Amino acid sequence: MARIKSKREVKERIAALRRLVNYHNYRYHVLNQPEISDPEYDALYRELVELEETYPDLVTPDSPTQRAGAPPLPEFGEVQHRVPMLSLDNVFNQEDLLAWQKRIKRLLPGEKTEYVLEPKVDGLAVSLTYENG
Repeated sequence: MARIKSKREVKERIAALRRLVNYHNYRYHVLNQPEISDPEYDALYRELVELEETYPDLVTPDSPTQRAGAPPLPEFGEVQHRVPMLSLDNVFNQEDLLAWQKRIKRLLPGEKTEYVLEPKVDGLAVSLTYENG
């Protein structure tokens, strides 16, 4: 994160990051035509999160950090899941992983949880229901 000196500069950087993140969300999720790599996008998003955590008075409901992704393509229908699919966070280090695990345990108190770690496949989440085996 670049060194920002004044509150005005922070507001300007947050506004710029929101525009960038929204633009790239739209290119990726709606047009299916990304212009930047996942790591580049993640760095922009992470900088926005860090600034909003540092300056919580600048968080607004329309910030991309306050919602999940972008609207799905119209080709996808809506499905009601029996069990909610909880949002997955990006994890870049052990500290992020432990914070994520703590949130899961808070959301599912007393539940036994098991985890599987796999390489990231962007834009894909699957919930399967097996019937008759």
